[in-house]
Amino acid sequence: MGKLGKKARKFAKKNLQSVLRNKRKLNSKFKRKASKTKDSQDVEENHEEDATNASNERNTAGIEIEGTSLDAVFSEDDSEVLGEDSDSDGFLSEDSSCAHVIADDGENENDIENSNGGSSLSEQNRDIHAELLKKAKRLNKLKEKDPGFSKFLEIYEAKIEQTKDEGTSSDDDDGRLDGVQPMDEDNAHSRMVKMLTCVSVDSLCKLVKEQNSVPALTCLINAYRAACHNDSDGTHKSETFSKILMFMLHEADAIFRKLLGISSSSFKKEAVLELKNSKKWLSLRLLIKSYLRSTLFLLNQVTDTEILTFSICRLRASIIFMAPFPSLLHRLLKISVHLWATGDQSLSSHSFLIIRDIASVFSSSCFDSCFVKTYKAFTSHSQFVERRLFEHIHFLRTSFVELCGLDVQKSSNKALICILHLANILQKGWQTKKKELVKKICSWQYINCIDLWVAFISTNIPDYDLQPLLYMIVQIINGVALLFPGPRYLPLRLRCIQWLNRLSASSGVFIPVTSLVLDVLEYKITKEGGKPGKVLEPLSTIKLPKHWLKSRDFQDECISSAIELLSEHFAQWSYHISFPELATAPLIHLKKLYEITSIESFKRVIKRFIDQVEMNVDFVRKKRDVVPFSPKDHQSAETFLQAEKHNGSTPFSQYYKSIMSKAASRKTISNGKSSGKKGRKKMQHRNGMVGVTATEILKN
Repeated sequence: MGKLGKKARKFAKKNLQSVLRNKRKLNSKFKRKASKTKDSQDVEENHEEDATNASNERNTAGIEIEGTSLDAVFSEDDSEVLGEDSDSDGFLSEDSSCAHVIADDGENENDIENSNGGSSLSEQNRDIHAELLKKAKRLNKLKEKDPGFSKFLEIYEAKIEQTKDEGTSSDDDDGRLDGVQPMDEDNAHSRMVKMLTCVSVDSLCKLVKEQNSVPALTCLINAYRAACHNDSDGTHKSETFSKILMFMLHEADAIFRKLLGISSSSFKKEAVLELKNSKKWLSLRLLIKSYLRSTLFLLNQVTDTEILTFSICRLRASIIFMAPFPSLLHRLLKISVHLWATGDQSLSSHSFLIIRDIASVFSSSCFDSCFVKTYKAFTSHSQFVERRLFEHIHFLRTSFVELCGLDVQKSSNKALICILHLANILQKGWQTKKKELVKKICSWQYINCIDLWVAFISTNIPDYDLQPLLYMIVQIINGVALLFPGPRYLPLRLRCIQWLNRLSASSGVFIPVTSLVLDVLEYKITKEGGKPGKVLEPLSTIKLPKHWLKSRDFQDECISSAIELLSEHFAQWSYHISFPELATAPLIHLKKLYEITSIESFKRVIKRFIDQVEMNVDFVRKKRDVVPFSPKDHQSAETFLQAEKHNGSTPFSQYYKSIMSKAASRKTISNGKSSGKKGRKKMQHRNGMVGVTATEILKN
């Protein structure tokens, strides 16, 4: 066996018991120090091992790129991002519960004197106990006015005493009796929730809203926690349960703000952090934390969409109370990202609002965490795309770009890392042509990642300097288009051309696409095609089936898509002073294609496009011949035909509008034919079932 590395030896010296024993034996036998020569040899060995390990790590990082997933570009330790909070997640201590507070005044006073030594109490303890005595008097008055509430308290106290007796007897017998076993605190509070009646809950709610009773609020929050945990299986739907749940979700934020003196319109974390060391906050800290934890637990357990949406909306209103609890904020972000990526339209939208608030309200490290988690969620949920998921993927992409807009500079730095990762995968694919790498490049995950960064760059490049990202993503798109040149990859090539057109339009940078478009026209369109094939939307797939290449639909798609993309490209530059030179090569190619094409319908489409381009060429040349500036005057050249461009009244602009209108109607017809009625019926039935469950629970 080879020698252990430096880290392994260091771990062994600190942790392995056998090593420690041997070390103690050796120390007892040999007291003399090691020689300097031996020490120097050990140092040299350690340096050599470190250098070897470092070189191995670098080589491994270069070799294992083909096994790295796209969502693993960022490594993140969740516990280090937002910190951890060590407080236990249990019911509140009994000095804040209703049963303790409503004890007799004389008993409370005696307990205070006996347990705290009378005059030895600190000022803070005296204030707290004085406040508890005031609340006790108020609850005693409520006890006299409401017999139902009084009865509930008596039953609750009896249950607590019974639990203590059972626990004592089981302890005395070492737990070997066949009788009742001791009941833990969670079970006691769970039974307390079941004992609550609507009258007692109404009394507690009234006491909290009208008198700001903290003990009553504590009782409600304990009941709320038990209710959230009891409903984890979705079986408990009593009226009392619904009343507790809905009251806390509706009113908790307003109650906390009122008790702390925070405005209802304040959504700044400083409003809470400034009160962190105040008496008000110290008296309410555990209450707020219990409410937040219980609601997060509810979000993790409930599956009904409407309940999830309502709960996360109410939790968003209290998001500033997450500031003193980093672990809860981390948990909320994790849940929100999951619901954003997997929920329906409404739930996903409200979850994204939570993510956006966390990124904007809290520290920059929270923005980094939001960016990383949402990017990982997007990439992991875009691996397999079906037609019905296109709209959801589009929403995820749009919302992610909106999140990046909160800090474009920081987002562009992280985008550079992601785009470099895509470029490295593409480079390895070109160099090795390995099946795994080529398959990864021609996948929905890789394509959706490119689409994501194209959207980010296109949205922000007019206002920010994103030229490095623009050039890199253009190179990646061209590399993908050239890596898959065959006719079966027509959908992929069309996407690449669309991306380039979009980047060119948003950045104002000329990006040549005519060669890619003209290659599409050479996909065997000179011969008569076969029968019309099965209806297929090219943009809903990456690679076409072989049988579809022999159909007339494939030829129609090649001609229509090429004309549409060329029209879009020419429309962007139809007012530019160099348009005649831009259109020269494509016109020559299209005229040759027109001569060899035998399908009359295709010839008409190509001929019309050629005529419109030639008309625009003549228009630009006439305007260019009468301008007073020279070609060296770049500023004047950039303002050439800007008035005509603003009006959009040239013949080619009208032609482009008609082409885009026909393209939209063609896609609508194709979508209508390919969508089945059975899928819609299933979705309607599923949504109806979800709505029934939510209505039954939320109606109270």
